[in-house]
Amino acid sequence: MSEFPGAPAQPAVGLPGGRLRVLAAMSGGVDSAVAAARAVEAGHEVTGVHLALSSNPQSFRTGARGCCTLEDSRDARRAADVIGIPFYVWDLAERFREDVIDDFVAEYAAGRTPNPCLRCNEKIKFAALLDKAVALGFDAVCTGHYARVVDLPGGGRELHRAVDPAKDQSYVLGVLDAQQLAHAMFPLGDTTKEQVRVEAEQRGLAVAKKPDSHDICFIADGDTQGFLAQRLGTSAGEIVDVDGTVVGEHSGAYGFTIGQRKGLRIGRPASDGKPRYVLDISPVDNRVTVGPAEALDVSALSGVKPRWCGDAAPAGTARYTAQLRAHGEPVPVSAELAEDGGLRVVLDQPQRGIAPGQAVVLYDGTRVVGSATIASTERAAAEL
Repeated sequence: MSEFPGAPAQPAVGLPGGRLRVLAAMSGGVDSAVAAARAVEAGHEVTGVHLALSSNPQSFRTGARGCCTLEDSRDARRAADVIGIPFYVWDLAERFREDVIDDFVAEYAAGRTPNPCLRCNEKIKFAALLDKAVALGFDAVCTGHYARVVDLPGGGRELHRAVDPAKDQSYVLGVLDAQQLAHAMFPLGDTTKEQVRVEAEQRGLAVAKKPDSHDICFIADGDTQGFLAQRLGTSAGEIVDVDGTVVGEHSGAYGFTIGQRKGLRIGRPASDGKPRYVLDISPVDNRVTVGPAEALDVSALSGVKPRWCGDAAPAGTARYTAQLRAHGEPVPVSAELAEDGGLRVVLDQPQRGIAPGQAVVLYDGTRVVGSATIASTERAAAEL
């Protein structure tokens, strides 16, 4: 078995001496560059690939705020040259538009709040990319995600949190199934971000000090509401308080998310003088309901389309910790499969701002058990 962290223990194909044919997804950032370099150092046969996710890359973000730009493509190529590996650019723009951008718009139109990075990992990096890699004879796909893969003595693999809690990305990888996990390689899971930057500089990689990408790569100016308005149009509607009193107007319910406080443009202050938050979004009647913070408390939720990360679906009710948003703290819960095949999660303590469309990811210690898309929530206070 390879000593390299994240390398499949029993690859279906492979090269002599435990070496693997590895396809390294290189975004143009420091993480993926160091991950590719580590794969080479471990003795694997590595090929770098940059995913072109826009038919017009200049429309995506530039500089520190993007991950799909022409600048990033060039940075990835330069890193591959320094590492000494073949490099290609693969056009997945159409697949990205269909599976990520169109899904993003449709979810907001339905009153939900999607996570496009999670969908990109599921549909692009570990579906479209992995399928193509396996078809071309590669044994593993290597990425710069901060997560750990653990090989079990009796066979099979588990996905675990990274050692650096500030950079852990296991939440957005909770959609991986056993087959995808079998071909996944995450070399950075046992390393902190600071160590990765130092290593990049020592390896002579120009991206060593490149700032991290953030926000949504396909919204060029960062204006999510404007992006949605261009695609969904404007539609005037009411903002109402929990008692049905109209307190404001909006130009499209899709422009709001559960728990939102800023930008509500409420015409009258609440009778108790406290701020109001978005409690409910109804695309059917184009109405947004607002109320006090305590009305956001959620005691239970239902998830759909559960995916189990490297193992079969758990039976009965079991205890886990759950992460409810990308950078949220894990909370203790009880979870079980419902009769309809969905997931029901009961929270030990109410949590605020849980939005349908986001993911709930279950953990057993540091191990990722699986994930589901939040479909509905149960409020701890009286229902709306």
